[in-house]
Amino acid sequence: MSAPLQIGLHAAIIAVEDDNPLYLTLPGQTGAGAMLDGLPFGPFQPTLHRTLEMGLRNWVEEQTRLSLGYVEQLYTFGDTGRMQEQGPDSAPSIVSVGYLALVRKLDNGPAQPDLRWNSWYNHFPWEDWRNGPPSLLVETLMPALAEWVADDPSERSSPSGLDRRVRFQLAFGTESQTGGIPKIIAWDEERVLERYELMYEAGLVDEAVTDGQFSKLNLFTSPGKPMLHDHRRILATAIARLRAKLKYRPVVFELLPENFTLTELQHTVETLSGQLVHKQNFRRLVEKAELVEPTGATASQTGGRPAAYFRFRRAILRERPAPGLRIGSRG
Repeated sequence: MSAPLQIGLHAAIIAVEDDNPLYLTLPGQTGAGAMLDGLPFGPFQPTLHRTLEMGLRNWVEEQTRLSLGYVEQLYTFGDTGRMQEQGPDSAPSIVSVGYLALVRKLDNGPAQPDLRWNSWYNHFPWEDWRNGPPSLLVETLMPALAEWVADDPSERSSPSGLDRRVRFQLAFGTESQTGGIPKIIAWDEERVLERYELMYEAGLVDEAVTDGQFSKLNLFTSPGKPMLHDHRRILATAIARLRAKLKYRPVVFELLPENFTLTELQHTVETLSGQLVHKQNFRRLVEKAELVEPTGATASQTGGRPAAYFRFRRAILRERPAPGLRIGSRG
């Protein structure tokens, strides 16, 4: 007898505060009894909700008091690790539709006391390049991945048809070489999911052990905090999608207050992309893109000239099909 199927809705709800990219997290319990962070979840009830998105918005508002603005469906997740604890014959297999949702952080916080905001870089520390290449990536992950690439049995191929070396080179932007530890020469901030998937396949993240793919972690210490079931994979998907969207959709303004300074806008973009941008080049880009307009007000700041406040120029949505900020990293 096959297990029943349950459709769930998982939300990667993103906000930005104090140069931190935050997601709303719900601590969950694994089969081993360890408490891990998880994404908020709600069941899809077709008798109550006409669409999946309406169902998502409804239970998020009920559980968190957050009224979602921008919402985008990612894709469907159905890993075997989602099987619940009642046993393989009785437990429903949960097929979840993942969503990216953007909100402005609220001072009063979510409704449930066990819901809280957490930095996504706690789970993906190798993705934060604002202070240069992370030492964890250079000193620990790159050597481990290079060793995994070198041990590539010819009989094992990926669904993409690419061997490990090529996939490693594409995901981490490394130079092409046959020996040693390759140098990162073209980091692409959008390839968050591909990097996580390679690390999972190499046994370098805790979830690979939890899912039974490896008997133990192939590192001395865990790179980033694990999450419940496949929630780190869902969050990686959301981060990748958001970083890509910054370049051709004005989604960054969903995370900013109505009025903001250009410095606040720049810091928000840097926070999300994980890379610093050149201040003057960024301001020229914003001016050329015509995404903002001055409000006439200024922010009082000590130690310098008052900064002008701007707001999103919504008329751009009627003028151009793909308004965004095609940023480049500093240097």
